[in-house]
Amino acid sequence: MRLLTGYLRREIYASIALVFAALIMLFALLDLINELNMMGRGDYKLGHVMLFVMLTIPGHVYELFPVAVLIGTIFAMVQMAANSELTVYRSSGVSLKQMIMALLRIGLPLVILCFLCGEFVAAPSERLAQQIKLKAQNMQVTAKEFRSGVWVKDERSFVNVKGVLPDTSLMGINIYEFDDSYHLRSIIAAEHASYLEGQRWQLESVKQTRFENRIAIVDNRPLAEWHSSLNPDILSVLLVVPEQMSAWNLYQYTGHLRDNHQKTARYEIAMWNKLVYPFAVLVMMLLALPFSAYQRREGGISGKIFMGIVLGLSFHFVGRLFANVGALNDWSPLLSATAMSWMFLALALWMLWRTERR
Repeated sequence: MRLLTGYLRREIYASIALVFAALIMLFALLDLINELNMMGRGDYKLGHVMLFVMLTIPGHVYELFPVAVLIGTIFAMVQMAANSELTVYRSSGVSLKQMIMALLRIGLPLVILCFLCGEFVAAPSERLAQQIKLKAQNMQVTAKEFRSGVWVKDERSFVNVKGVLPDTSLMGINIYEFDDSYHLRSIIAAEHASYLEGQRWQLESVKQTRFENRIAIVDNRPLAEWHSSLNPDILSVLLVVPEQMSAWNLYQYTGHLRDNHQKTARYEIAMWNKLVYPFAVLVMMLLALPFSAYQRREGGISGKIFMGIVLGLSFHFVGRLFANVGALNDWSPLLSATAMSWMFLALALWMLWRTERR
């Protein structure tokens, strides 16, 4: 059995690497074409375009992991079935349970690799790509939640931010401070804010208006210090979409929203998806096993690979649809993030039962 597992591992890993190479080249080419249309804005030149495309590749690797595993495993299994190798293994006493356990052992390193890629490579790489692009184009991130900018609740203060620069410093910030009874106590307006450390920000060009005994007192200062639970990691959500953030940053931001009694559905779904998504690799490997029942009259290798591509893309796009619908309808975040994995697991088990019965 150890010999079979080693042979399967070599064949499957080689096929997955081949599929990854093809998919990444395709997605990188599409990104390159899209970015070439933006070349020339500010200092955004060809070198920046190439660097941006390279930095977005880890994100594509993470997103395409289950799809590539499914297609690559199907390709390897069908090739082995076409050469009667799997028939020899089954006739020599290898049971379906042993085949499943072998595939799970092969898939476990891929699960770990997928998680590490999404958490420690793809998320920082995507954020760096956006920072380089925005800096080269001399642009800032404009908050799009409202015309007046993004609004954030910070304990007893409401913070309005017009924009975030690539280094996560803030532009056009207004802080409305309230007392325990939620009566307006002061308004602080600053042109720029830079994060120091220890939950401290340095405000520049500050105008503070305090309301005391029905009198407004205005104080203008070039610099001021602002203590806040907000930090660059929390505000980085304006640079990248939740689905491209790390699980740790999503956990921090959902905690901040929850503490301030704000909606967390979209970010919780993205967080659970980050934690559960790597295990979809195992589901895809199980789904690929029934395709080893190779019969030429059923379409051969090309037909089965095409079916694998359709299933993989369905998992990718319908999974995103479930997440968006779940966020809109306040479904359970865990259910919204895992619905497609459960459906594909049920499909894989049904196909295995049907194939074994035949």
